[in-house]
Amino acid sequence: MEEVIVVRDLVKRFGTFTAVDRISFEVRKGEIFGFLGANGAGKTTAMRMLCGLSRPTSGSGRVAGCDIALQPEAVKRHIGYMSQRFSLYEDLKVWENIRLFGGIYGMRSDEIARRTTLLLDRLGFASERNTPVGALPQGWKQKLAFSVSVFHEPEIVFLDEPTGGVDPAVRRQFWNLIYEASDRGITTFVTTHYMDEAEYCNRVSVMVDGRITALDTPANLKKRFQAEKMEDVFYQIARKGMEN
Repeated sequence: MEEVIVVRDLVKRFGTFTAVDRISFEVRKGEIFGFLGANGAGKTTAMRMLCGLSRPTSGSGRVAGCDIALQPEAVKRHIGYMSQRFSLYEDLKVWENIRLFGGIYGMRSDEIARRTTLLLDRLGFASERNTPVGALPQGWKQKLAFSVSVFHEPEIVFLDEPTGGVDPAVRRQFWNLIYEASDRGITTFVTTHYMDEAEYCNRVSVMVDGRITALDTPANLKKRFQAEKMEDVFYQIARKGMEN
């Protein structure tokens, strides 16, 4: 299968501190790739490099065929991004947010208008078209933010702990949106601290102290660590990291 993310020996240092330490991996087109690790493991730093927002100290990476160090602006044209903090403007109406981000992504006005109607119908948000985003329930905001991040049909969408602070039922609905995007060929690169969400990924990697210490399908990782749940796998890997 086509590889849309290729990373080789990627390093990011801040002074004498190494936040990302020679990580290497590939992500395939349409794959849902989980990027797991405790707070401070280096997940967000690695993601920022892959999004063209931070320059690597050494090593290499290609995202949608673009060099992350030499072509950061080209990388941004091929991706969508949703941060762990809610990224839409709460004082703007639902349709105004969609129009704003569609314009940022370089879409034509007529295409934005057409896709806005389709998107709102698909989400069941048609009646909320003129509602300020700040008045929406948290779960609706999260679903809208994800939908806006893939509104321009990017090759890859990066999600940084996108389901933080929402209840399990809403998280499941959110993941249905991810599956739909995957079916359309959009690759999803997602960080999460909910270990049950790791089960929804095609493959997951686990970072400890800036290094990838495990990478495989959830089923293979559970078999390797003789665990029933990904939470148990993560606990074993994190414990070994602390012992080292």
